[in-house]
Amino acid sequence: MIELVFFDAGDTLLRPHPSFEELFASVCSARGHEITPADVTAVRERMAPHLVDIAEATGVDNPSLSAEASLTFWSFLYRRFLEELRVDDEGLVKELFSVFSSSASYKLYPDVLPAVEDLRASGYRLGLISNFETWLEDMLVELELGGVFEPVVISGREGIEKPDPALYRIAVERSGIDPSRGVHVGDSPKMDVEPALEVGLNAVLLDRLDRYPDVAYPRIASLSELIPTIGRL
Repeated sequence: MIELVFFDAGDTLLRPHPSFEELFASVCSARGHEITPADVTAVRERMAPHLVDIAEATGVDNPSLSAEASLTFWSFLYRRFLEELRVDDEGLVKELFSVFSSSASYKLYPDVLPAVEDLRASGYRLGLISNFETWLEDMLVELELGGVFEPVVISGREGIEKPDPALYRIAVERSGIDPSRGVHVGDSPKMDVEPALEVGLNAVLLDRLDRYPDVAYPRIASLSELIPTIGRL
């Protein structure tokens, strides 16, 4: 029986608002570059449908573990996007990093608060396991999720990043549960599902955009499907 539901943060609970593509395009337009969300979407589909897919190309193994690593990683990614868009503006790289590093640029998905309320009302404990910089916890407070998760295990604080299963072991140890009584919910097979399964947790893939139709493990399109899915584990 599942007792505790761990969540990933980025692209699971929260996202750039109104979307990565729209925010990226608006920052470009503000600096005089005629870039549309559709242009950014086309680049993303060619280069990185899931942003973590190009992580190795950045030369940074653990981008959330220090401010310098974060700057290097995300600047590389934004610069690559701009190259594909044929925009040469190093100042824009810095502006994109600033905007996407601000909690004001993020919102919860609409299904998050209802799902959290339903899970808590059903008696589940909630935890968080996320690759993110240390400012994530303050952002959760701003997004009405302060104090909801226990434990909160953030890579930037722990010095370990997914997909290292050690981050999941830390979360399990702090929760005090047997891993078979926990489930992790995240949007990436590599970063979320596989390491969770490795440490003995159950796992559910949140596949909002139907990127992974052929996976063998439980998959949902919305957090509204989570409680019945957990009930079948």
